[in-house]
Amino acid sequence: MCEKLYSVPSVAEILDVSRRSVYRYIEAGELRVVDMRTGLERSRVRIPGRDVEALIKRRMTLSKAARSAV
Repeated sequence: MCEKLYSVPSVAEILDVSRRSVYRYIEAGELRVVDMRTGLERSRVRIPGRDVEALIKRRMTLSKAARSAV
């Protein structure tokens, strides 16, 4: 069974952030991408759903840790 792949705008909507923020997560290595390019056209980047879920879990954990440090 294939895993769900999301476009950058879809991930931005899921996370309630800008598309630029999604690209920052990619650049920081927090989200992996699958390049769906076919030929010489512009790349079509997709992000695995499990990576989006993992980012949310990491951020939730960091948020809880930050609260307990106070």
